[in-house]
Parts: sequence; C-alpha cells; structure tokens
Amino acid sequence: MGLKNDMKSFNIRPVNRLMDNQIQEIIDNKTKPLGSLGRLETKAKRIALILNNSQPVLEHPVIFVFAGDHGIAAEGVSAYPSAVTRQMVENFRRGGAAINVFCRQHRIKLHVVDAGVDFDFEDKTGIIDAKVNRGTRNFLHGPAMTHEEFQQALQKGAEVVNLHAQGSNIIGFGEMGIGNTSASSVLMSLICKLPLEECIGKGTGLSNAQLMHKFLVLQRALERYKANVPDWMDLNQAIPYFAGFEMVMMAGAMLQTASLGKVIMVDGFIATAVFACAYVMNPLVREYAVFTHLSEEQGHAKLIEFLQSEPLLNLKLRLGEGTGCALAYPILESACLFLREMASFESAGVSQSS
Repeated sequence: MGLKNDMKSFNIRPVNRLMDNQIQEIIDNKTKPLGSLGRLETKAKRIALILNNSQPVLEHPVIFVFAGDHGIAAEGVSAYPSAVTRQMVENFRRGGAAINVFCRQHRIKLHVVDAGVDFDFEDKTGIIDAKVNRGTRNFLHGPAMTHEEFQQALQKGAEVVNLHAQGSNIIGFGEMGIGNTSASSVLMSLICKLPLEECIGKGTGLSNAQLMHKFLVLQRALERYKANVPDWMDLNQAIPYFAGFEMVMMAGAMLQTASLGKVIMVDGFIATAVFACAYVMNPLVREYAVFTHLSEEQGHAKLIEFLQSEPLLNLKLRLGEGTGCALAYPILESACLFLREMASFESAGVSQSS
C-alpha cells in the first residue's frame, strides 16, 4: 500500500474563503488606522478562517511534545548522547522543563507522548504511551522504519489528537529526540530541493568540527539513499526512510488536527520540517497552520519560505519542546480578542480617515 492510500483517512477540507472579505472588512473597520496592528491582523484573520467564525474564541489550548530516539545518533551527529531523550522525557513528566514552565504560565495543557524512546518507562504518569519501537534504525545503512511502522506512527498521531485534545480548538506541536535535527535536515533538503549544506545547523550546540562531521555523515546517507532506492525522488519514500517515530506521529497528529478544523501551532525547525512532511502528504494542511517563531537553526527561514508563510515571533530560540507555541499562544489570544471586542468606527462614533 502506498503513502497516498494511507492519507485517505485524513479528510482535510479547504477553509471557507467565502468569509475572507467579510473578516477583512471587520478588521479594517476597527478603530485604528488600516493595517496598524500588523501581523496581529493577519493571524486574527487566519484563525477566523480556520475556525469558520468571525468572532473566534480559542478554547482549551493543548501542546503535544512527541519524543523518540534516532538510530543516526550512533554516528555522533549530536552534542548529546541518546540517553538525553529519555532523561528529558522524565524532566517533562516532573514538570521541570521550559515547556512545562511556559504551559503553566499560560494555562496550556501539556501532553508528553512516547512515540519511540529507546527506554521502557516503568512510571508512565504524565506520559502518553504510543511507542512504536525503541527508536528508529540508523538511516546511514537503510530505512529508519518499515512501512508498517510508518503507518502505525501516523495513525497513532491521529489517535492522540482524538483522545487527548477533545474540547480544544488550538493545538501546538513540539518534540524531543536526540538526532532529529539530522533527520529534519535531510528531509528538508529533499522536500525543498536545496543543497544539504543549506539545511543543516548546529542543533544542540555542535562545534564547527562536529558540524562538519554531521554534514559528512548526512551527505553519505543521502548518497546511499539515492543509490539504493530506485524512486528516490518520490518524497513518499523519503519520509519513512529518514524520519523518526516522533516526527511521523507528529505529522499524523497535525493532519488530524487540520481534518478536525482546529488551529495548528507549529514550533521551530524540527516541527516545521515535520509540517513540511505533512504538507507533502496533504497540501491543504497549510491552511490550518500558524508558524509561531523563527528558529536560530539556519534552515528554518528557508523552510518557512518554502511553505509561503511567516513566523509570528523572532526570539532567537533553538530549544524545541514546543516552547515557541507556548510563548506565541497569548499573542494569538490577543488577535482573537481584538477581532471580537474592539469597537468599530461606527459603534464607537469615531470618524474614519478621508
């Protein structure tokens, strides 16, 4: 069964463009100079279109952090050992990570999902157990996962949204997985048709020498993929070949979020690379996304450009975990509030510009 057949369960509808002019007219008639609220106006309009409501209210925000290990980490492509994935999942579970702090601050529900951590957690309190396998295979030597594992991860992503985001109409996506910047860089290179050197960055804090090593490993993996996979230009083959379980599960969750007509908040470089994979699977998913910030990873700006969008914030973040989503959420709330509550020129009795 091919990837396109796997996508049939994700029935994404185009947003209601019939509302476009109506919402723009409401925005333009607020008591302010035209366009003076900048990106707040464009985000308000996008959310209104996604929710099909000119008076949008964001309800019960949720952020999912998907965690998984990568076989490619054995090649020394990260500054940290693979054990950090499980250690950080434990940190999330205990409430000690940055994403925990920001979610508490903004009253966002946080769910941590074990998609493929190379560890069996005895205490699963605070963890959604959706493990496909204990990490992916090393894609330097062959596919990271089987087609069956790919299907399982994709569908589990949809199930996670169905089971754990009921009542929410806005969902953010973050990740944790040592080695996932490597997987993201290779997939970005193939999806965006860019040289690998324009797609890789220092990730968890590599030195220049370590970055060169990472480049050489990934370049070799790409060359072997192209040599051994006859239809290597088919992106449907590339995603399961290079992605991690947390990445595929997140893509399935994003596609399901769009199919349910909810707002997708996309975090940084890795989450955006995953979103690009979801976009390959179903381009309509792009209509449901808000890109929350611009990462310090050099490839992120080009990914955003490829997806023809713009990030809301630029705080020089490169942490992941969904932190950009948590920080952007109150701004998106403000966008909805001005659309609902700000007076119009007519209702306020204020003269418009001539």
